[in-house]
Amino acid sequence: MITNSKVLKASVIVGAAALLAGCGTTGGGDGGNAGGGNADGAYVTVVKLQGVGWFDRMEVGVDEWAKETGLDARQEGADDASPEKQIQIIQDLIAQSPAAITVVPNSPEALANVLKDARDKGIIVVAHEAPGIKNVDLDIEAFENKAYGATIMTELAACMGEEGEYVSFVGGLTAATHMDWVSGALDEQTTKYPDMKRVEDPIESKEDENVAYERAKEILAKYPDIKGFQGSAGTDVAGIARAVAEAGMNDQVCVMGTSIPSVASKYIADGSIDKIFFWDPALAGKAQLAAARILVEGGEVKEGTDLGVEGYESLKKLAGFDNVFVGDAAVIVDKSNIDNYDF
Repeated sequence: MITNSKVLKASVIVGAAALLAGCGTTGGGDGGNAGGGNADGAYVTVVKLQGVGWFDRMEVGVDEWAKETGLDARQEGADDASPEKQIQIIQDLIAQSPAAITVVPNSPEALANVLKDARDKGIIVVAHEAPGIKNVDLDIEAFENKAYGATIMTELAACMGEEGEYVSFVGGLTAATHMDWVSGALDEQTTKYPDMKRVEDPIESKEDENVAYERAKEILAKYPDIKGFQGSAGTDVAGIARAVAEAGMNDQVCVMGTSIPSVASKYIADGSIDKIFFWDPALAGKAQLAAARILVEGGEVKEGTDLGVEGYESLKKLAGFDNVFVGDAAVIVDKSNIDNYDF
């Protein structure tokens, strides 16, 4: 269990991807290696949506990586978290023959076919927040997801006095990592905190703070004795906090989940958010691109690979997967240490 109040020491696991040798077929093996495709092409990161703090921060990392490497790299995304719009962006990119596409999918299942098309064209594909996604060369994670969810539950349980009702929010029911987080939290709760109870199936916020706000108001009305909220999308806890603050329940309700300081700081200051958990999206953006570059240049990503990015200096294989690698890149923030993070 991860207990450090600043840095989550999640055991991270990583497996080497079986990669294309420029022909678009999937092979087996112990490591990720590929060369081929348009080695002089761009590196494009496709995110769930643009215009929200989480992915604004990821774009900072993408832009920094471009400057640091001298390579053509950019970020693209739609104006909402629609799998269909993400598919269209990737289809348009395939026609441009980039060297690599890195993607944070809204729906791993929905993207499977278009990612296969990309690989069939010799384009390296690296995913993030999507263990088990099909038709990618690698998936790079900040940590092991269920352990992360369990850690959030440990902190939420402490805040709730290990008893009472709570709910869990996800950006989308098809968001694999969000579902892993709430699953890990539920497993931890049922095993260790029997006097707590999750009163609803995961509630979908559609990656929208206003939707999270409205859903939280509904929950507060439906369950007047609710004691806890777990958020997964970067905007969930901000929306939940607005509803909690409006109800004057800052001291009665514990609100915790994934977000970043720029989104959550004012709510942490007034106590409507108790703690946030995150990994730096900028570093995650760099890690995806660094892994993609290794593959584009014909190298191999394997156990112990150092991507040259903080938190991703010694990748490990995720048990049960051939091509999922994780780092050690998560932190916990509350009033005591939020000033240490300027994004």
